Amino acid sequence: MARKPARAPNDDIGEDVRLRMYRMLVEIREAEQRAFDLFLQNLVKGTSHLSLGQEAVAVGFACAMQPGDLSFCTYRGHAHTLARGVPVEKVLGELMQRDNGLMRGKGGSMHLTSEEHGVMGSYAIIGAHLPIACGAAWRAQYKGHSDVSVCFFGDGTTNIGAFHEALNFAAVWKLPVVFVCENNLYMEYTPIGEVTAVEHPAAGRASAYGLEAIVIDGQDADEVYRAAMKAYEKARAGGGPSLIECMTYRYSGHSRADPAKYRPEGELDKWLKRDPVKIYRERLKQFGIEEKVIEKIGADVMRVLDDATEKCKAAPMPPLELLTTDVYADGGWAWRN
Repeated sequence: MARKPARAPNDDIGEDVRLRMYRMLVEIREAEQRAFDLFLQNLVKGTSHLSLGQEAVAVGFACAMQPGDLSFCTYRGHAHTLARGVPVEKVLGELMQRDNGLMRGKGGSMHLTSEEHGVMGSYAIIGAHLPIACGAAWRAQYKGHSDVSVCFFGDGTTNIGAFHEALNFAAVWKLPVVFVCENNLYMEYTPIGEVTAVEHPAAGRASAYGLEAIVIDGQDADEVYRAAMKAYEKARAGGGPSLIECMTYRYSGHSRADPAKYRPEGELDKWLKRDPVKIYRERLKQFGIEEKVIEKIGADVMRVLDDATEKCKAAPMPPLELLTTDVYADGGWAWRN
C-alpha cells in the first residue's frame, strides 16, 4: 500500500514531524519511568527530578528547533536532553554514574550537558541559567548568527530576581532568546498561586517588559510546536524575545523523595486525562496513521531502551582520577592565586 503524503490537507505540521514528535514523547516517558525503576533497584544514586506528564513541552520546542539552536534547562532536564537527540544510553549511564554516561558519571541527573547536541547545561540553582541564555543570545546577535537560545524554567523561577533581570535585558536589547515557563502549578511543594500576585506567574508579568502574554496548553505537543515555531521565527527576524507559559503537570512528586501528598484529592486524576502521550497517540489516529505504525514506534523505543539499560548495567564506574579533571577551565584541579 502506498505511503500517505507527508503533509495532509489542512495540516500545517505534517506526518513526518508528527511521527517524530510521537517517538520523542514515548522515548521520554519510558526513559523517565525506567530511571525511576532503576532507582528502586538501587542503581541510580542521589536525587533526580522526573518530567513524567510534562513531555510535550520538551518535544514541541525541540522539534521546532534548527541545528545550532541552544537549550538551557533546569535540574528537571532529562526530557530536554533526550529531545535534542542525546542517546538514552548516555542519559541513563549518567544517572547510574557509569563511565559510558554523557559526562562519564561526573555530572549526574541535575547537570546534563552536551554541547554537541546544543544542550548547554542543566542548572540546579533556580534562575541561574536565564542570564546565561541571554549571554548566548547576545553572542549570536553580535556575531550575526541565526541561532536562538531557548531557556526552560519552572513557575517558581518567576519569583526570582534573575527572571526579571533577564527579561528586562533581553527586551531592551531585542535578543534572540525564548523564555519557556513550565508551569506545573507547584514550586517544589508550594502551590504557585498561593505566593504569586498574578494568576499566570510568567505571562502575567510579560507586559512589564513590553512582551505579549502567551499561555498555551503544555499537554498538547502540536500547540507547543506551533508556539515555538512562531517564537523562533520572531527571534531570527530580529524581533526580540518571547515569553511563553506552558500549563502542564508533573505526575510524580517534585523529586523521588516527595510523595506529593500536598496535592488536592482528584487533581492528579484530572491531569492524567490530559496525558500528553495519550493525546498524541489519538492525534495520530485522527490524521490517518495506522495502529501498526504507532505500535511499531513503541516497540522500537522499548527495544532501544532495554538495550541501553543492559549496557549501562554492564558499564564500569568512572576511574577515580576523573574527580580531579575539569575542575577549573585549564582542565585541572590545582588552586591558583
